Amino acid sequence: MPREWQFVSHDTGIVESLARNIRSSTLLAQVLISRGMNQPEDAKDFLSAKLKTLQDPELVPGVSEAAEEIVTAIRSKRRITIYGDYDVDGMTSTSILYHCITQAGGVVDYYIPCRLEEGYGLNCDALRELHNADPSRLVVTVDCGISSVAEAALAKELGLDLIITDHHTIPDQLPAAKILVHPRIGENSQAFPHLCGAGVAFKLAWAVSKRLGDGERSDARMRNFLKMAVGLTMLGTVADVVPLVGENRLIVKYGLETLQQQAGVGLAALMKEIGLMDKASLTAEDIGYGLSPRLNAAGRLGQARLAVELLTTNQADRASQLATYLDGLNKQRQTVERKILKHAREEIQNHPEWLEQPCLVIGHNDWHPGVIGIVASRIAEQFEKPTILIAINSNTGIGQGSGRSFAGTNLHEAVSTCTDLLQSFGGHAAAIGLRVKQSQIDQFRKQLCENAKLVESAEESVPRRIDAEVTLAELTVKSIRELEFLGPFGCENERPVFVSTGLELAEKPKTMGEGGRHLAVRLKHYGCILRAISFGRGEWAEEMETAGERISVCFKPIINEFRGRENVELHIIDWKPDEALSAVN
Repeated sequence: MPREWQFVSHDTGIVESLARNIRSSTLLAQVLISRGMNQPEDAKDFLSAKLKTLQDPELVPGVSEAAEEIVTAIRSKRRITIYGDYDVDGMTSTSILYHCITQAGGVVDYYIPCRLEEGYGLNCDALRELHNADPSRLVVTVDCGISSVAEAALAKELGLDLIITDHHTIPDQLPAAKILVHPRIGENSQAFPHLCGAGVAFKLAWAVSKRLGDGERSDARMRNFLKMAVGLTMLGTVADVVPLVGENRLIVKYGLETLQQQAGVGLAALMKEIGLMDKASLTAEDIGYGLSPRLNAAGRLGQARLAVELLTTNQADRASQLATYLDGLNKQRQTVERKILKHAREEIQNHPEWLEQPCLVIGHNDWHPGVIGIVASRIAEQFEKPTILIAINSNTGIGQGSGRSFAGTNLHEAVSTCTDLLQSFGGHAAAIGLRVKQSQIDQFRKQLCENAKLVESAEESVPRRIDAEVTLAELTVKSIRELEFLGPFGCENERPVFVSTGLELAEKPKTMGEGGRHLAVRLKHYGCILRAISFGRGEWAEEMETAGERISVCFKPIINEFRGRENVELHIIDWKPDEALSAVN
């Protein structure tokens, strides 16, 4: 069932005035206005945002104290162990601090837990192992630890100094670590609140670099490191799907440029492996669909240390070997993902009553726990509701779950009302992880789907926001290229969404890809014909063909580059027969 389309009303005079003031097309002006920037000053500030406007790192609570502790450890040659996470955000966070301490001449190593054997975050066995090997070491977590109350208590008992840096949802009880670094700790925090783990690690590395310089500025060597680190921070920011607004948008915007100029040996090898080195410019989509999945595949399949090695190695031959291997792992991940997606859809077909509930909770014995998060995201998008997939270990009877939200629902808040049924739980509003006994899954589903806020959110049926209604003739290569100034695009700063009405099919819709999974169609509007595609919606081909003479299409326009030629192409999000749109209006 297509979501309601919510159109933004545009005043022609205001649109033309803004376009004149900022010297842009009316298409760009319409999008800026639809996103709340109808004054020339606001629009110019957004389009020309500078990296120098990043907040001072000391504004992040705990950064000053942590930087002092790390600098003291560097100068005394005390071992520093970075305890990371196995996703891209954790890998890049680990790599940022590793490079920082290495450049500063410190003694540093890292510990990445195995996703399949140890699970997420700090664990007591690892802390004991680290303490036994070197009880005087300093342990610094990245992208994890804010919920690790028992683990921090053990570290304190062992006499192991622990600094926790994290960005996840803050629990009611904080861990008793030596220092806590988190942008949202404390009611008076003025730090940008949406940093990912890599963003927090970057701010800490920046503060360390300043202290190794004159206290206000880093020296030339550390400034060179920080430039490279912006690229790593960008990678973690895109991969963790945090809001691309404010500082995050700045980090991604300039990190994309930095990555092409100063990628580091490992990332350069991976970019070469997948054909990104020769691109004129990189986009956030290149990261999200190119680099991130290959790094994530290592973590999902229990080999995250190899990805961190790629991000930290200075040996070109080893980097090339690792890049090829990670690309192969990603192909394995894709095969496993397709199998789980098929199973999940079959389970939904076998339980149609689940579609009446505000959240999908699906468990299965044959699923790989490292891949279910990706599939949960796909299921959530297809069925337009929050989704939790649970991979059940047949030997232990324990399910490892991964959930993804939909349309702004706070999934973390909803699941937190069911912790009495869970063995462990963590995450944030858009994505959660949990462990639950197989025998409790049905009760967990029932209790979760009775959550009042979740039910209310499902009943609201958030409409799809449209930036403007346009004709196909307005979508020139020049005007679409100009829209890139709004980027980088991602969470809460999506690519512009347009609607065109009264479209005809220039030819019979086709399916493409393995099993006809995707749609390809050519659309005609007052003599202008453009190609349009939709990934994973091959079933629309037959529906469009029988929909009537004209249809309305909701889409994101992109520029398709092929053999030196550039053409505008539409990525269809949704569509309706024109009669349906008329009935709504």
